[in-house]
Amino acid sequence: MTLPDRPHRIDPDLGVLAARLLFAVQHELYSALAEQGFDDLHHRHGAVLAYLTPRGVRATELARLSGQYKQVIGTLVDELESLGYVHRKPDPTDRRAKLVCPTERGLQQARAADKIIWLMHERHAARLDTAAFEQFISTFTDVVAHQRGIVSDTAQPGD
Repeated sequence: MTLPDRPHRIDPDLGVLAARLLFAVQHELYSALAEQGFDDLHHRHGAVLAYLTPRGVRATELARLSGQYKQVIGTLVDELESLGYVHRKPDPTDRRAKLVCPTERGLQQARAADKIIWLMHERHAARLDTAAFEQFISTFTDVVAHQRGIVSDTAQPGD
């Protein structure tokens, strides 16, 4: 839909739709996590938690994956470390670098979050039908990758 005084404006536009989806997913995820005892987490922590692996990830890679500035990731890792979700350890491939690794509490949170997200996917797949939802995810993933590719030539957070 366009607005009469702004003929090239789409309402809602792609950014607004993506933000609405993000905020709704975050609200459901973090509310459910709080009910399961992870009530010390905030939405902003997702920039780190979403990309952790059991073996650990460098902060620079977390910044690249999340699209956040390295300084922001450093602050979030500090917060998550003080909350007991992650710890830093030397990277065995480069002792000068550090890996951000989940603690046992971090792994428990990741398993809980995975189940919550899986249930969201299942709910939407049942509502739309599985094939339609899988096509939506595929198309949405392509749009995100394409958009990130377009802006990667300019200075972006995480680069």
